[in-house]
Amino acid sequence: MDPGARSEGWRGGLTRFLVLYAALYGAYGLLSPILPGFLAARGLSPGQIGALLAAAGALRLGVGPLAGAFADRRRAARPVLAASVALAGLAILAHLPGAGFWQLLGPALLYAAGTAAPPPLADALALAAARGGTVFQYGWVRAAGSATFIAATATAGWLIGAYGLAAALVASGLVFIAASGAALALPVRGGAAKTGPRLGENFAVLLRLARFRRILVAASLVIGAHALHDAFAMILWRDAGIGAGTAGLLWSGSVAAEVLVFLLAGPPLLARIGLPAGIAVAACAGALRWAVLASTTAIPLLAAAEALHGLSFALLHLACLGLIEATAPPEFRATALALYGTVALGLSGVLATLASGALYGAFGASAFWAMAALSLAALPLVLGLRDR
Repeated sequence: MDPGARSEGWRGGLTRFLVLYAALYGAYGLLSPILPGFLAARGLSPGQIGALLAAAGALRLGVGPLAGAFADRRRAARPVLAASVALAGLAILAHLPGAGFWQLLGPALLYAAGTAAPPPLADALALAAARGGTVFQYGWVRAAGSATFIAATATAGWLIGAYGLAAALVASGLVFIAASGAALALPVRGGAAKTGPRLGENFAVLLRLARFRRILVAASLVIGAHALHDAFAMILWRDAGIGAGTAGLLWSGSVAAEVLVFLLAGPPLLARIGLPAGIAVAACAGALRWAVLASTTAIPLLAAAEALHGLSFALLHLACLGLIEATAPPEFRATALALYGTVALGLSGVLATLASGALYGAFGASAFWAMAALSLAALPLVLGLRDR
């Protein structure tokens, strides 16, 4: 990157994107670990918590692509992003006076609607501002988000210990509202807003692109293979006699590897091997990771396997975003990223999680072999992702 482009990156939006991603993922980090506990403290049974979260998840899967398509149609990704995170913040604060399922259902659904679109919209704006890495690297701002998520999760624990569960919700709501201001402060690029394609046309055009369909399927396989780990790794390690502190360090190591790949290792590796090969590396790294978890609970081997998260998730995400940027027409970019977030990062995880419960119940740690096979199933799709 030449000095002029680097200077333009700092003047033209890098700092603002760093602030946005830190606020957005910091707000998620403050809330995500404690929301089920808050709902339980307000009188919801486990079944009601599951039903509420499932309803919110279903709404999020529907709202995300529609919000992305609307942002493309109106050329309004920045205001839609700002409105969405403001709604999320207000919805979190609306949880505070509620008690019982019916009083908390409305705020939960509003929060789901508000959080359906921000990650793909933020990614669409960041990719456009980065200009293919000539102004700044997308991985820099995504690393800021991941690092802030870790810090915010730790902060949530401190807030709960000092002031109770409600304090973490207040902090998350306020940080989401601050993220709305950060979104409005992003640099405006291009001319005045205009009406783009009809909503249905966005989806039709994208889904007719064979390369885009392959990206969605490959990402769904590799990301979906993480579901068993996310749901049952802690249980597996506990049953193997690994203490909570050590298990937490193993988990933290995986997120640290994610930050490292986003910030430093990922962009030069992809520049060297190419974006389709990046998906292949992610699939193989995931398969190796799940094979280790299926075979052993030796802590040194688990630590090495958890470090592969940097490749199985972060490198995959960077490669997929690069391929989507190269494949989807610019006027459909927010819709494409919303579909990627909904199908590859959302729906695939839900379906794989449903299957994971039965697999782990029947086979225990050996169920990870199925996740290894699922990850490797993405490899035949890689050839179809190459430039022609």
